[in-house]
Amino acid sequence: MAMIDHDTVIRILDAANIVEVIQDFVTLKKRGANYIGLCPFHHEKTPSFNVSPSKGIYKCFGCGKGGSVVNFLMEHEHFSYPEALKYLARKYNIEVVEKELTDEEKRQQSERESLLVLTSWAQKFFTRMLNQHPEGREVGMSYFRERGFREETLKEYQLGYCPEERGILSKSAQQAGYKKEFLLKSGLSVERGPELADRFSGRVIFPIHSISGQVIGFGGRILKSGEKTAKYLNSPESEIYHKSRIVYGIFQAKREIISREKCYLVEGYTDVLSLFQAGIKNVVASSGTALTPEQIRLIRRFTGNVTVIYDGDEAGIKASLRGIDLLLEEGLDVRVVAMPPGEDPDSFARKVSQNELEEYIRNHEQDFISFKTSLLLEEASSDPVKRAQMITEVVRSIALISDRIKRAVYIRECASLLDIDEKILYTEVYQRRRKKAEETFRKFSLDQEVRLRSTPVPSFVKEVYSEPQEKEIIRLLLHYGDRELFPLDELAPESEYISVAEYIIQEIKNDELEFRNLVYRKIFEDYQRLLSRGEEPDHRYFINHDDPQVRELVADLLSNPYVLSKVHSRKGVHVKTEDLILKKSVPETLIAYKTKILKMAAQEKLSEIGKAQEKKLPTEEITRIQQEYRIIKEVITTIAHDRKMVIIT
Repeated sequence: MAMIDHDTVIRILDAANIVEVIQDFVTLKKRGANYIGLCPFHHEKTPSFNVSPSKGIYKCFGCGKGGSVVNFLMEHEHFSYPEALKYLARKYNIEVVEKELTDEEKRQQSERESLLVLTSWAQKFFTRMLNQHPEGREVGMSYFRERGFREETLKEYQLGYCPEERGILSKSAQQAGYKKEFLLKSGLSVERGPELADRFSGRVIFPIHSISGQVIGFGGRILKSGEKTAKYLNSPESEIYHKSRIVYGIFQAKREIISREKCYLVEGYTDVLSLFQAGIKNVVASSGTALTPEQIRLIRRFTGNVTVIYDGDEAGIKASLRGIDLLLEEGLDVRVVAMPPGEDPDSFARKVSQNELEEYIRNHEQDFISFKTSLLLEEASSDPVKRAQMITEVVRSIALISDRIKRAVYIRECASLLDIDEKILYTEVYQRRRKKAEETFRKFSLDQEVRLRSTPVPSFVKEVYSEPQEKEIIRLLLHYGDRELFPLDELAPESEYISVAEYIIQEIKNDELEFRNLVYRKIFEDYQRLLSRGEEPDHRYFINHDDPQVRELVADLLSNPYVLSKVHSRKGVHVKTEDLILKKSVPETLIAYKTKILKMAAQEKLSEIGKAQEKKLPTEEITRIQQEYRIIKEVITTIAHDRKMVIIT
């Protein structure tokens, strides 16, 4: 796909009126200089969705969603960035100018288009064979009817059949003008001798659709017993089909997922079809493969809530546990439902009525962490070794949860279930998160110049702020964000560096800290967004920002340049190079920020303890607050020790 010319993007953004665009989807009423309406992203009775035409932004003060007109279209309509721009271009009659593709880009685009045309034709061929070919009706249709699939289901998912007749699809495709090259690249055909053979011969066909509804691949199930071949066979990787990036049924399910704010995740094609037919239409499948981060992020585009329905046997449970940890790591809220023993979603959905199925799911659905804890607790029994392993397993899953408030809730619940000191779980969880952060960020010592251990802020510390430190962090970001700080590889420090901005952003995000000052927060989030897109933010971006408060603050911070101090060495007084000063000042600034927050949090906890004792709250509640106070004080002590490790030699 060609890229939209930069000048065209500017024209589109200049022309787009955010109120006009959002009014196509939301009823807005004028209130002062702004507009207000019911938020389209969550259910509410009192309007909290605000649109500011002067700033060109929307913000919901109920669910927190906000952004520009392009963000709105991407969030509400699930457009990609280019799709949102093209939508606006059509609305304001702007001709879209796209940059000229290179020869290689043209070749890839041509190949992709050719493959999509071929797979679309193949789907129609397979469906025709299912309905009209004698073998298709006798074998393929009989299989679907035996499983109880109705005509509406066959049509919705465009199911088909490939007869065993030698090379029937390959020959028909070539006669229709499709090239051998694309038959092989799509995986529809394989070379066997001088002629092409059909990959899916003798199989019922499950077309796999992209999120926009294009057929990008196929799954095929063999029907003959005793065949020395895989029961299920998928299309190979190609220019259009990457199995790790797509889930089966996403095109058919996406609107229902958005509407119900939930996605059911099952394993196989027939699980999806049976649940769909039973009235549960917000369902997708991993198609028998291990879940990947790309598949999970695709689901997350439509909802943050996933319920995994798995087979009611031990193997099904164990397999699901592994995949669910990935869902947690990607920030989704995960619930689980186990089918009755010996059943899978397909078989169970065919045995019971729609009401019985919905009631079963409703009564057996539970959050994953509690489920896993109870399951492992039952397995561990009174064996101390198994119990220790179980605690490690539970900690591993909790540590994957990105939201620190949710982590704190689960730590408390699991401590109660496991009859273990909450403080121990806190320690184990944060040690694991710290280790993961260090592996990701690859912290290290550079020729003994810098040794830094960044102690995490406990998750129950929230709504505590320190504006002076926030301002200093933003100042460093604006002045030195693009400067090299630490090498990624300590064994090859000349290769690649982590920049000041990358380091600051990583530290703030790891502890899930958030700036209270909205202008500081805006600059931080903009900087992070630009970096994630591979762009290098510079002063001009912020000086010319669309938010006047950002422009004013940046002008102020940039007009007061950082004055380097002299650093003493044994050989006398001299000025160290700026990069060495940054190696000390950047980590020190972040440590000072965390220390200030923790000291304020400790004072708040002391005040809470006093009030709790005055009100004669339950002993358990007072003990909890006291324990949180002790944890904070221990972290402060650890940070004080860490500060001694930030050394310039």
